[in-house]
This record gives sequence, structure tokens and C-alpha cells, in this order.
Amino acid sequence: FGADLVTLPNGHLLALDLQPVDKADPNHTEPVWERLMPVFERWQAELPDGGPIPEEAQPYFSPAFLWTRIPLGEEGDALIERVIRPAFEDYLGLYLSLVETAEPVNEERSNLLLRGQKRYVAYRAEKDPARGMLTRFYGNEWTESYIHDVLFDL
Repeated sequence: FGADLVTLPNGHLLALDLQPVDKADPNHTEPVWERLMPVFERWQAELPDGGPIPEEAQPYFSPAFLWTRIPLGEEGDALIERVIRPAFEDYLGLYLSLVETAEPVNEERSNLLLRGQKRYVAYRAEKDPARGMLTRFYGNEWTESYIHDVLFDL
């Protein structure tokens, strides 16, 4: 489960997804996508498109990656209440349902999934878009510690 809900001086950014660590294995992804796509389609139609994501980031997102940018002010506040909050609840609810019904995997599968998670964490730690802003606010040492020890500590 991944959720980024960010407010910046020029607007709100929202990203919701059940991010795959092994997109190549349909046994891993298809049962999830079948349940996630209707959730995505319900909310995506209500939101402006967030724009393209970098090609190098695309392996880390599902076909149901909900990504939008909305303005500050009354229009954005209305979208947060009417769309973003319930979309967040739907994505989180589906994730928790998947956790409740998850079955143990063998050691080989566990290692494969852990390697995928580590690739994602290394990518995000290296490419974190908030690095510049955090460095300006808190300095380089604090920012790197926060990125590596809190956000992406795998």
C-alpha cells in the first residue's frame, strides 16, 4: 500500500496505489488488479490527471495508480472531502482485506518479494522528490537520515 498526500504552495498532490513488487508474475498481480481496478475507475473519473510519471518509476506502480494534482482553495478542499478521502479509504480497505486473507509463502517466494521491495526502497531513497525541500528546511544530515532511516528504511 502506498499513499502520498502532499500539500505544497502551488497545490495538492495525491498518489494512491497497491504497488507491486513483482509485476512479472500474474499470480501475484492479477487477483489484486481484478479487485483494485474498479476502485481506481470509480475515483479516477472524478479527478484531473496528475500527468506523466518518469519511465524509470513505472515498474513500481500498478495499472490502478491513482495520481492527481488539485488546486488549493475551495475547489481542492471539496475534492479532498468528496473524492480523495473516500478513495484513500477504499484503497486502504482493500489493502487491509488482502492482508487479512494473505497466505504464507515459501522461502523462495519470500526472498523474491523482499528483493523487489528492496529495489523499490533503494529507488525511492535515491530519487525522493522531497529531498531538495527537506534539505532547505532541515539540512542535509537530517534529510538523509529521515529518507534512509524513516521513509525507506528497509
